[in-house]
Amino acid sequence: MCGIVGFTGHQAAAPILLEGLSRLEYRGYDSAGLAVRNGTNPVQVVKAKGRLKALAEKTDNGLALPGSCGIGHTRWATHGEPSENNAHPHCSDDGNVVAVHNGIIENYQELREKLTRKGYSFYSSTDTEVAVKLIDYYYKKYAHTPVDAINHAMVRIRGSYALAVLFKDYPGEVYAARKDSPMIIGVSGGESYLASDVPAILKYTRSVYYIGNMEIARLTPDGVTFYNLDGDEITKDLVEIKWNAEAAEKAGFEHFMMKEIHEQPKAVKDTLNSVLKDGKIDLSQTGLTPEEMKAWQQVYIVGCGSAYHVGVTAQYVLEDLVRLPVRVELASEFRYRRPLLTENTLVVIISQSGETADSLAALREAREYGAKTLAIVNVVGSTIAREADHVFYTLAGPEIAVATTKAYSTQLMAVYTLAIAMAEARGTLTEEETGRLLGELELLPDKIEKLLENKERIQWFASKQVGAKDIFFIGRGIDYAISLEGSLKMKEISYIHSEAYAAGELKHGTISLIEPNTLVVGLLTQKTLYEKTLSNLLECKSRGAYLMALTSNGNFSIEDSADFVIYIPKTDPHFTASLAVIPLQLLGYYVSVAKGLDVDKPRNLAKSVTVE
Repeated sequence: MCGIVGFTGHQAAAPILLEGLSRLEYRGYDSAGLAVRNGTNPVQVVKAKGRLKALAEKTDNGLALPGSCGIGHTRWATHGEPSENNAHPHCSDDGNVVAVHNGIIENYQELREKLTRKGYSFYSSTDTEVAVKLIDYYYKKYAHTPVDAINHAMVRIRGSYALAVLFKDYPGEVYAARKDSPMIIGVSGGESYLASDVPAILKYTRSVYYIGNMEIARLTPDGVTFYNLDGDEITKDLVEIKWNAEAAEKAGFEHFMMKEIHEQPKAVKDTLNSVLKDGKIDLSQTGLTPEEMKAWQQVYIVGCGSAYHVGVTAQYVLEDLVRLPVRVELASEFRYRRPLLTENTLVVIISQSGETADSLAALREAREYGAKTLAIVNVVGSTIAREADHVFYTLAGPEIAVATTKAYSTQLMAVYTLAIAMAEARGTLTEEETGRLLGELELLPDKIEKLLENKERIQWFASKQVGAKDIFFIGRGIDYAISLEGSLKMKEISYIHSEAYAAGELKHGTISLIEPNTLVVGLLTQKTLYEKTLSNLLECKSRGAYLMALTSNGNFSIEDSADFVIYIPKTDPHFTASLAVIPLQLLGYYVSVAKGLDVDKPRNLAKSVTVE
């Protein structure tokens, strides 16, 4: 969740660290801090509560912190309230060790008690301070060697973490370690960079190493050395990042979220074209074969948040096209069950970052049971991508806004193409049907573009919802899956209470929540369910609800019943989620803007949830 940066080289470190943190602030923005060292002088630590700009002002944009080696951190609070005292970096009692941390140390209380008995004192309520002082303890116990100190601490720490550490006796060096939390290391012309995520270092280099789980790295201006948990040197391959730095800029849009909404046509098209070869779906790059697809007896789809909502849509699409039983599971629940998995089960893990803690745990659980795993991820080289049997990379590019938009849309395209490929392999679609569906997929980017051309009307409607206290989204079938995502977009960035319900469930209790002028958003894109959902909307209207309807072109009779109607272009009913979600993304965005909120960084949230 938190963002980590590190640098050692020949330039001033602090401005580079602040620049990197500015590109990681979506990972946390409760507080921030820097630790910079100038030669052999003591490390200088500066911290500030609140957004990164407070730290920038406190350090004169980094100019007040001379030195060419340092680490930085932007925090999403887990242990300890947001405060300057709890902000990172944290120091050992004598300043021997300074470190920043992303993750959660589950046994921090036990370790804290041990260290207290050893004479250490604690000034914060964070688990990170415990890690710092544990490293210091082992450093002094084991011959003053950073790698030995870190690996002994790693063995004692339970939980997830990424650590960046400075040692007083090793000027110009940054040490890093990770377990289940993301970390990348970049190199360029006598300089080494460390970061939680790619955008932080793209301005400086596209040549990166991925530090593996339970591994340690030593960064110097001359290069990077990697070690395993035993302290033995290991080799790593340098990887080139294809994203460019400009892709992470706002490109004239007021917010990253709006920029990323507008990037969806291209992202969806690129993802489709990555597997569409000569008019057919070719999943060979994922490693999947038709023989494997024929052997599967069931499919589990696992994800969190919007990725879970993609899975709900995928369940309807896969079961209908492939005629195979599909279950959708929340990753945070799946990992604590004893699922009925066999070697003929496919478990699909969906994650934008490829680092989501619960999804990664679910992947490992599935593999332990002998199931085959397929990761649908956006980040090349991410942990989930490396550990899955097969990988389908979506081509959304960097997504900076906390509320996902284009990653969701590319994940939908991935599951559509997976469904068609599986149906072909298993003979549940004719060649003619396959051709028609692929033709519809190829038209989706242009149809999304047309929806974006008419966003002013949604902006007008959104401005009228600023005072709303409750909003309900309802639909049936795939429309219910879309409702889940529309409701999430609304609540996470506008802070308005919203819920999604299967429309047929309203009369089983939920309709009691309807009051005069409560906004009810009805999704009616499925022709076979249109009349039933309309009936549910009218039940709400008779109790005073204000109705917004979202339907396909041609269903103009809805205007006699709904107070506000949005039309989407016609497409195959299996694919309507890709179009219907666009107005709902815009609705949530414009309500948030009208309320004067921080669209890209909603309170209490972070982009990549790398802790449980």
